[in-house]
Amino acid sequence: MSGKETAMRYTQEQAAILHMEEIAPGIHNIVLSAKTIASAAAAGQFVQILCEPYQLRRPISIAGFDSALGILRLIFEVRGKGTAWLAERRAGESLDLIGPLGHGFPLDSPSKKAVLVGGGIGTPPLLPVARFYGDNATVITGFRTASAAILQGDFAASGAETVLCTDDGTAGFHGFTTQALEQRLARSPADVLYVCGPKGMMKEAARLAEAAGAVCYVSMEERMGCGIGACLGCTCKTKNDRGETQMTRVCLNGPVFRSTEVDWT
Repeated sequence: MSGKETAMRYTQEQAAILHMEEIAPGIHNIVLSAKTIASAAAAGQFVQILCEPYQLRRPISIAGFDSALGILRLIFEVRGKGTAWLAERRAGESLDLIGPLGHGFPLDSPSKKAVLVGGGIGTPPLLPVARFYGDNATVITGFRTASAAILQGDFAASGAETVLCTDDGTAGFHGFTTQALEQRLARSPADVLYVCGPKGMMKEAARLAEAAGAVCYVSMEERMGCGIGACLGCTCKTKNDRGETQMTRVCLNGPVFRSTEVDWT
């Protein structure tokens, strides 16, 4: 893990809001003009947004970026006062951003067979990965119910095979993403998995990937304070080269880890 602990280069930027909409109950899509951050962004990274009048910034995963046009896309869920304030912003206003932050998803050759597994609000950071692999990707996403499902059209437009799962069976596969993943891996091999969502889902996906002989990357979600590794508020359990458990900063060393690095206990 120490090899990933390098000084992060990030920018504080005033980003103009170009578009804002609610795409599902409590889920908002925001498009920003953030030329410096967008030009440096990578799949799986995040930004920290100042949500006035609250002191702590809110970490939001990057759901898309256009380096040439300087466009940044973020998708977030309202979970408290800060994100409620953010959801009230409108086109023409500006936001104070710090980013891009963290280590993102390592991308292999686009000819590799990739399986992406996203649960709920963990789905958006997988969209740039799907666009990279195109028709060599299978995207499995899971939501509580059909009305909560997001980004299905975006994933389909990437060229990837899409599998929608709902807990209540109101759309797509009636069951969990890990059940659909098990079926997918039994049908044909995968070279690499990318997973983001609830910890239990990621743990089971990691187990299935290991059994299938596939590399697996997971994006860990922890409550963050500073977002740059200074406050130690977002640590998670990982394993060092000797197999010993250690506490690792998600914002600085992650949020993406190889699944075998994570201590899932």
